[in-house]
Amino acid sequence: MDFPEPGRRRPDDPRAAPRERRRGRRARGRGALSVTAEGAASGTGASGEEAAAGGEAAKDEAAKKARRRRFGLTTDTARPEGGGRAAPGDASAPARQWPLLSVLVIAGIGLLVVGVDPFPQSFRVGTMLVGAALLLGAVMRRVVPSVGMLAVRSRFTDMITYGVMGSLIVLLALMVQPAPWLRIPFLEDVLHLTL
Repeated sequence: MDFPEPGRRRPDDPRAAPRERRRGRRARGRGALSVTAEGAASGTGASGEEAAAGGEAAKDEAAKKARRRRFGLTTDTARPEGGGRAAPGDASAPARQWPLLSVLVIAGIGLLVVGVDPFPQSFRVGTMLVGAALLLGAVMRRVVPSVGMLAVRSRFTDMITYGVMGSLIVLLALMVQPAPWLRIPFLEDVLHLTL
């Protein structure tokens, strides 16, 4: 007796019928007629030549299904936001990324001021420079059409992220002890409650 391979069923297996019916429904849904092997063998489906052509067409359609994408709406991946250039392609690499470099330079100057501590309150001024660099990044993300690698996410998300983080850093730099430059009473109460 001839046994089928594991995972494969014979054409006369009753357990294969639901699967064959599903195949037929899918084919009819697309406007094609489904000719089963039983119909072709009994003569009710098509002549021998038509059945052979139908078999080849079925194979071609199965190959097309295998190549078809699962999601019909997605046609390609989106280009990364930061993949563009802020200057023409013939410019040098630093010139092409001037928005990112300007933000990094200002933030680096702020960190240098904090680290070197050249004057009183330099920690406050340096931290405010770091926050100002992020605020500058938010403004550039809004105004400049192509900002190069400064673009990480969508324009809206980048603006919100850079703006909120920059504002918080500047606000905290103004409120840091000793002798804060800015006093907000309810925030002082919250701070005292948490300590």
